[in-house]
Amino acid sequence: MSGPHGAPFSGRVGWGRAPAVLVVDLVRAYTEPAGPFFLGAPATARDVVAGTAAVVEAARAGGHPVVWTVVRYAADLADAGFFAAKVPALACFADGAPGGWGELVLSPAPGEAVLAKQHASAFAGTSLAATLRARGTDTVVVTGVSTSGCVRASATDALAAGFRPVVVDGACADRDPAVHAANLADLDAKYADVVDLPRTLTQLSPQEV
Repeated sequence: MSGPHGAPFSGRVGWGRAPAVLVVDLVRAYTEPAGPFFLGAPATARDVVAGTAAVVEAARAGGHPVVWTVVRYAADLADAGFFAAKVPALACFADGAPGGWGELVLSPAPGEAVLAKQHASAFAGTSLAATLRARGTDTVVVTGVSTSGCVRASATDALAAGFRPVVVDGACADRDPAVHAANLADLDAKYADVVDLPRTLTQLSPQEV
């Protein structure tokens, strides 16, 4: 993917030998029209769910770990910090909140870790880095929502934590297509490799020998 920043930002992190898939916050709040963070169009929601499902299936077939994140807060939002002050709709993820908006749209398989987080990045205040390192992971394949928020923050922190970040165009989404595209371009220029869905599936699927 070519970015708008030119030659100084033309490097690639590449794929390592041990990828893991990270599914960021793919919950009902984003995929259902009544959800507080709905992606804006049913087709967008369907596409990100289908794309993520395909990545997860390929990872499982290839024997690669899959890690899921959800957002969870105490009932009084005491653990939300200023994030909930900035984004009041995050209260939908508090314990006991109505609507079930924090429920995952896809089902983790037995043994796949589901990590609760309180901030945008899947690495902030969680055991994600330790979980990945314990499994020998060197490449984090980021999917989910939203591109400009939790996907971007997670990919950026993956780089800072010493992993190779790969963001899958076709398995992440945002509420505004222009915002989605701009963030993918910026991520690809500075913090991650943005890779299309077919190439990702080929990379994760069992390799012929």
